[in-house]
Amino acid sequence: MAKRYQKNGWKREINDILRGICGGFLFGIPLIYTMEVWWIGSLAKPRLIVIAIALMFIVVFLLNYTEGFRKRKNNWRVDEAIIDTVEAMAIGFVCSAFMLWLLQEVTPETSLKESLGKIVFEGVPFTLGVALANQFLGDSNQNNSPSSNHQENGLSKHKQNGLYGTLADLGATLIGAIVIAFNIAPTDEVPMLAAAISPPWLFVLITASLVISYAIVFQAGFSDQKKRRQQKGIFQRPLSETTISYLVSLLASALMLLFFQKVTFADPWRMWLEHTLVLGLPATIGGAAGRLAI
Repeated sequence: MAKRYQKNGWKREINDILRGICGGFLFGIPLIYTMEVWWIGSLAKPRLIVIAIALMFIVVFLLNYTEGFRKRKNNWRVDEAIIDTVEAMAIGFVCSAFMLWLLQEVTPETSLKESLGKIVFEGVPFTLGVALANQFLGDSNQNNSPSSNHQENGLSKHKQNGLYGTLADLGATLIGAIVIAFNIAPTDEVPMLAAAISPPWLFVLITASLVISYAIVFQAGFSDQKKRRQQKGIFQRPLSETTISYLVSLLASALMLLFFQKVTFADPWRMWLEHTLVLGLPATIGGAAGRLAI
């Protein structure tokens, strides 16, 4: 019994951390494409960085004290709120550092002071996303009232139609990708990042996009995750759905870039590919969020 309890405890801990990471990506991805934040972070003095961390700690502590990114029976304990706050900030900073490294804004050649400033300032929305993940994106299965169960049963029967389920997912992916990436597409950050990323690094970008999308929809425990695995559709298996949704997000990214004249038909195909893959990362995360909403 002790081993089983310990195993379940580790499983819950991993699930909580994974949910926090995915929540951080959902909240933090738009700001990571903002060059002004890169500059502020790179020029920030150590005193300002300390103040930013202190203010972030207070805000995240209040969020964890009332709700928290963990599912606890008793949230009104200061010591647990402090522990959750430290962990949420650590997760947020790790997510921020990973994204900056992925976009090559932080490299081994970057000075420690500049890297730390960028990670802290970009880590603010990631940390807030970690703290709010359970509150806004938690599993809705907790609502077990008869009326809600009856409505869910009716909806689930309607979703048994494979064509309906497929079209619903594709539509939700497209809408989510546009909502998140539309504000990023016309900015200068996309060509700047595309110019700094080498062709082999594009494969790392593709892999990260697919892994993050898969984790948000099928591993983080958001929004009736078990039901999503049981849905029937043409492509509705975790791996195939993730791949098709990524392709839809890339198509949406290319169309948005064309709409804002960031690429034209006269541009070489390599430029199209680099710009589309760079914008495809936030679009894919937005598409995953869109699929959570249906």
